[in-house]
Amino acid sequence: MKNEILVCNSGSSSLKLDVFRSGEALNYVASASVDRIGQSDGPKSELKVEIQDGKAHKEEDSFPDHRSALLRISEILQQESVFLEAHRMAVGHRVVHGGPEITAPVIINHKVEKTIDECSIYAPLHNPANLNGIKVARELFDCPQVAVFDTAFHAQMPAPARTYAIPRQLARKHGIQRYGFHGTSHGYVAEIAARNLNRALQDLNLITLHLGNGASACAIHNGISIDTSMGFTPLEGLIMGTRSGDLDPAIVAYLQEKEKLIFQEVDTLLNRQSGLLGLGGASDMRDLLEKESSGDQDAALAIDAFCYRIRKYIGAYFASIGDPVDAIVFTAGIGENSPAIRQRVMENLFSDRIYFDREANEKPLESREGNLLTLDHSPVAVYAIPTDEEWMIARLTRDLLV
Repeated sequence: MKNEILVCNSGSSSLKLDVFRSGEALNYVASASVDRIGQSDGPKSELKVEIQDGKAHKEEDSFPDHRSALLRISEILQQESVFLEAHRMAVGHRVVHGGPEITAPVIINHKVEKTIDECSIYAPLHNPANLNGIKVARELFDCPQVAVFDTAFHAQMPAPARTYAIPRQLARKHGIQRYGFHGTSHGYVAEIAARNLNRALQDLNLITLHLGNGASACAIHNGISIDTSMGFTPLEGLIMGTRSGDLDPAIVAYLQEKEKLIFQEVDTLLNRQSGLLGLGGASDMRDLLEKESSGDQDAALAIDAFCYRIRKYIGAYFASIGDPVDAIVFTAGIGENSPAIRQRVMENLFSDRIYFDREANEKPLESREGNLLTLDHSPVAVYAIPTDEEWMIARLTRDLLV
């Protein structure tokens, strides 16, 4: 067993790392982050390191590439007695898209790297950056490298849920199907919910709601994802910070014609200028709630539409699951920290089965188990559970290598 698990989340100009120590339990040791990597103009990069014992380190410097940033982080960690020694460690990498081929965490080899590269066509903003992080970590640390994919948790979605009604030959040729995302988060909070309910996950039916700047819902039947709101890309589904979520596909052609837009401009419009930002003038739910309290009607509509879409998916997933739903779980930035949104989503929703506790809903989350938001005798439990994708990646990495 490897003693240290380094979790790497590599962006195009950023790097986030978390170190966990594996023993009887998997314990957090340290975290680090660097921004503005490879950007020579403007402010310098800010490097932050935090150690479990409370020590913190912050510095500004220029990092031409991810290799130099990772080397500097390693130096700082060693100064704080967190030793990244190849023979005692493994690296778990967050990778956004595994395509139709990779359906579980895998030890990285040349074939896996090739697949990640080929899947860049599905996730052009993420997979190339993830792959760069893999190559840098492999160069610096001669140890097992594991890829954990956002899409993997949804890989067992049944065909009716993952299929788009377009000509089959086109779908097969281009790998067009519903993949789903946020899988590591949905899987993590599902496990915590099972622990809270003192039940085996494979015996549970859950609806999990990852509500952050990106947002998705997931229907889990007997512990397996059977449907999720994001699809071929993260654009489908719920209304998000800057993404539209579901809309009539004909709107794309209509806007191209009426506004004389090229496809890339429509893509930018739907991914970066729509959602809460397009409706209410702000992508942050906290700002929208503040604007609504001041009488801003656009902000009020944005919030109402956001909550309505979530309620609509919850209702659909009750039908998709079929058997009694055991619990609904809120997680991520909005799901964990906005009692107002949780209440608006749950208000009078299946009130014969969900006994929502407004008082419990107002309490802050203080443990990894989260809070129960329903009365004890509620047939369907509702939880707010803080997600921890980094811990989950470390756990999946450790389990694969045992």
